[in-house]
Amino acid sequence: MTDNGLLPPNGPSAFDPVEYISGDRSSGLLLICDHARSDIPSHYRQLGLPDEQLTRHIAYDIGVRAVTLNLARRLNVPAVLSTFSRLLIDPNRGHDDPTLVMRISDGALIPGNARIDADEVLVRRERFYEPYHRAVADELEAMEEANDGRVPSIFSIHSFTPVWRGLARPWEVGILWDSDPRMAVPVIDALKQDAMLTVGDNEPYDGALLNDCMFHHGTSQGRAHALLELRQDLIADEEGVARWVDCLEPILRAQIDNSDLGVRRYYPSRTGAPLSVDAADHT
Repeated sequence: MTDNGLLPPNGPSAFDPVEYISGDRSSGLLLICDHARSDIPSHYRQLGLPDEQLTRHIAYDIGVRAVTLNLARRLNVPAVLSTFSRLLIDPNRGHDDPTLVMRISDGALIPGNARIDADEVLVRRERFYEPYHRAVADELEAMEEANDGRVPSIFSIHSFTPVWRGLARPWEVGILWDSDPRMAVPVIDALKQDAMLTVGDNEPYDGALLNDCMFHHGTSQGRAHALLELRQDLIADEEGVARWVDCLEPILRAQIDNSDLGVRRYYPSRTGAPLSVDAADHT
């Protein structure tokens, strides 16, 4: 392992990579939040970054933890949230994605990642990335067992910057999805009922990303899902969070009541990834 003075000792980490919110497992809806916090275990020494960099969007998705917690409580549904900064390792990327551990992010050099090697990437996967994904998978399995085999759906909560590379983004909210329309399209349609909103359909990003969190737990498993993107300036304070929770609560309640979401249904991914044998049997 490269010794740059920022990497952890070989012993186990006491840092808990997962925050779990209990709720009614029979609801059939799980909220997840991949980039909820900017925390980094102390032995990483903030990856060599000053405090102000850890308050930026490069470290976490601003505002999303509060939105997720409030929605989970309002709806009485379970939620799984990460507790570690995306700069440590990004749980919304596949194992072989070159952006799994960022060396430079939006102009900021990450000293603790600059000379990272494969061994250290594996350490971070085992201590942070894999436990988060196991928590999501375990909760989905427990929800299905608690609900007589009804397949739970997933709603993932993220946020995006108002301006990117000097260009203002016109959307207040976006829904990302790959090829399964069962949750994404009704949520988009519901949001568009508000004439004051500019709603992105696979904006500001495309939801078809091979081996990301939604591919891993949704597309490849035949579970209905959608990924929410909220503009960060709109959820940067308590008032903004409350406004969006009020907006999203009835939309998600309608999805809880949507019986079409409770079955396993496989849609070929726009990434071109092949369906598994089991998936082909269910198509």
